[in-house]
Amino acid sequence: MTTRIKDVTNHLEQLAPLIYQESYDNAGLLTGNPNDEVRAVLIALDCTEEVVEDAITKGCNLIVVHHPIIFKGLKSLTGKNYVERTIIKAIKHDIAIYASHTNLDSVINGVNTKIADKLGLSKHRILINKPQTLMQLVTFVPVDNTDQVLDALHQAGAGNIGEYNSCSFSVAGTGRFTPTDKANPTIGGINKLEQVQENRIEVIFPAYLQGKILAALKAAHPYEEVAHYLYTLENQNQEVGIGIIGELENALAEEEFLAYLKEKMELQGLRYTTVGSKSIKRVAVCGGAGSFLIKDALRQGADALVTGDVKYHEFFDAEGQMMIADIGHYESEVFTKEIFYDTISKNFTNFAVYLTKVNTNPIRYTF
Repeated sequence: MTTRIKDVTNHLEQLAPLIYQESYDNAGLLTGNPNDEVRAVLIALDCTEEVVEDAITKGCNLIVVHHPIIFKGLKSLTGKNYVERTIIKAIKHDIAIYASHTNLDSVINGVNTKIADKLGLSKHRILINKPQTLMQLVTFVPVDNTDQVLDALHQAGAGNIGEYNSCSFSVAGTGRFTPTDKANPTIGGINKLEQVQENRIEVIFPAYLQGKILAALKAAHPYEEVAHYLYTLENQNQEVGIGIIGELENALAEEEFLAYLKEKMELQGLRYTTVGSKSIKRVAVCGGAGSFLIKDALRQGADALVTGDVKYHEFFDAEGQMMIADIGHYESEVFTKEIFYDTISKNFTNFAVYLTKVNTNPIRYTF
């Protein structure tokens, strides 16, 4: 069975829809033809010249990364910097590059849950949920057809709320309509007022599924014209947002937590603020640059925030109430590779998937 590049990228976008990326981001397919057959896939955190060379050596024609190599607009491709040289090399060797970046940061099973799992956090949830990513569908269905329409909507992705699925609300009523002479009614006669016992049904779904949900509705509904309403909700999406907060199994003293953090995240070192004699149990995490979450982590009672790229003056914002542990940008996100590797390996078995051994961290440490 042939697998196209678009089959892999479509699968990754079910995990982390592109609509969830930040406005400044550039996630998605950056180079390559989506219709090309996949020969093998290389997984990396960043795409560099060395990573492309690794892909060439391993016979891979698709590289999946977290950080987009094309982030700002390019006005030329002359090889004057590492970005242009990387892209030129990939294109010369027919290698596609796909990035899943802030969209993967923003989903419940993404970057931050991977960190939480590495640290053994339980009872974890998204730190700051995103609003306006959910919609509500209201429609009206003959009583006898209600189950078939609901089944179709649930199959399309409607009605999932947290750990519950197939969620809906319905109430009985009477529908009235008169088919014109150009109609082809399922129920009723031309130019005759018809009354039908119907259910008003309501379901919630992620906004990016709107097209799929409406297609499923129209395919399953018995009426020629399907009456429906769509509403954008202000409700916070429990599965979309930034950061994760959870709890350690046991509270740890400061030095114990630092040693635990270094072990679990495989760190050479880290920068941190002290909390003195306060123990650490509730921990917030954010891969990459997460200092913008300091106040939110404090408000939600975090004893520590684990992230990267914290600036000098931002460390003061902890006010001595919470440890800020800056473990480094690369170190906080390097295990993102495992997310890509696990999901692609599990769902596609007709080509090889490799984790690059190239260390793309531009920062070196001395102690």
